[in-house]
Amino acid sequence: MNARALTLTAVLLSSLSFPLTITGASVALPGIQHDLDTSLTTAQWVVNGYNLCFAAFLAFGGSLADLLGKRRLFTAGVAVFFAGSVLCVLARDATVLNLARVLAGTGAAAATATGQSILAATFGGPARTRVFGALGAVLGVGLAFGPTISGLLVDALGWRAVFAVPAALAGVVLLVCPFLPALPGARRRIDWAGGTLFTAALALLIWAFVEAPALGASHPSVIAALLALVICGIAFVRVEKRGTDPMFDLGLLRDQRFVGYSLVAATMMGLLVPLLVYLPSYLIDVAGLDAGRAGLWMLMLTLPSVVLPPVGATVARRSPRLLSVGAVALGTAGMFTLTTVGPDSTPGSLLLPLLLIGAGVGATTGVIDGLAISSAPVRQAGTVAGLFNTGRLVTETVALALVGSTLATVSGGHLAGDGFTAALRVVATALGCFGAVSAVGVGLLLRRRDAGRPAA
Repeated sequence: MNARALTLTAVLLSSLSFPLTITGASVALPGIQHDLDTSLTTAQWVVNGYNLCFAAFLAFGGSLADLLGKRRLFTAGVAVFFAGSVLCVLARDATVLNLARVLAGTGAAAATATGQSILAATFGGPARTRVFGALGAVLGVGLAFGPTISGLLVDALGWRAVFAVPAALAGVVLLVCPFLPALPGARRRIDWAGGTLFTAALALLIWAFVEAPALGASHPSVIAALLALVICGIAFVRVEKRGTDPMFDLGLLRDQRFVGYSLVAATMMGLLVPLLVYLPSYLIDVAGLDAGRAGLWMLMLTLPSVVLPPVGATVARRSPRLLSVGAVALGTAGMFTLTTVGPDSTPGSLLLPLLLIGAGVGATTGVIDGLAISSAPVRQAGTVAGLFNTGRLVTETVALALVGSTLATVSGGHLAGDGFTAALRVVATALGCFGAVSAVGVGLLLRRRDAGRPAA
């Protein structure tokens, strides 16, 4: 196997493990809450803690890749993810489990940002489009079959098994890493001040969203967190504008193509991931399904991610704007249709909304990544990939926290019965409105003639 094929295999295999651990945690939530005797708020940190670190460290990952070298950081990221996943399997209380998820999220972020920059640096021209299409297909497989596989694992072996499988995949990637070609960094300095302020601001935001339902919005600690968030946000912008080598190149935000494609990716994950996390729990606790059947029902949402990335790549070559606006519109229509969900829902009644959402996600998975990253010079690939994925993961993480907070508030803190149904319908309506606004924004950002050119 030549170096390019080996590189592609390692990156794709590692990329498969990350969506598996996200979907696995969502299916495992009821079992984790019961087995470890945790509250709803504590159990939500199993998902939120992972996503928080994933989003917060993506920018660090991109910058470190440019500074230290892509192979070195990719290997380190996979190793940290492996260690965190193994610790999840061994955890015997919620605190240890949440800390392990933080570790796994940090490693996944470093490997994700670095892996995409490795692909961008290794493959050019038409080959890059095909490679990112393959990346989308692999991510789609993880999203599509993750809930089903996780449900079957939970039924057969318990919730710990859903963390063991991603750990095994990461272990295989670690065996391949020494044989990857060395890709030198760009000798950039690391923006520690900007990265620290960004991470602190994001952590404060997520903490406030998750804890406010239990503490109350007027609780002194919630108010203090929000004030600290504003201070960190203002300081972050000042640091990034004045820095000679900032972690976030805010100049990229003047590029309408980059911002438009980033908004598409962020919106699709903001619509999809809250359903991946909370819909299985609804199907288990309200509709009365076991974990295995709930995972099978989730295929209606996730299976399009396997088959549609090549279709999305074909459409993108003709009109990136059509792909972008159309995908967001599909997801929005599906979310509004989901407002009819109830305890008597059947596969037939859920097919249309889940299929519409899944189609929007599947058509853009991987393809939008390639379009966004290709909008900048290859020498900045690590930083661009970090900023692009950070935007997507921040939206996903904030959406998860907001959805979790809304569910807890509307349902009275108990995700069961009519309260869960009412809360889920409120969430579907709110996410539909979010998608509609995003569709308009994407259309405006990509309306310029040169915004429609496909990436090389």
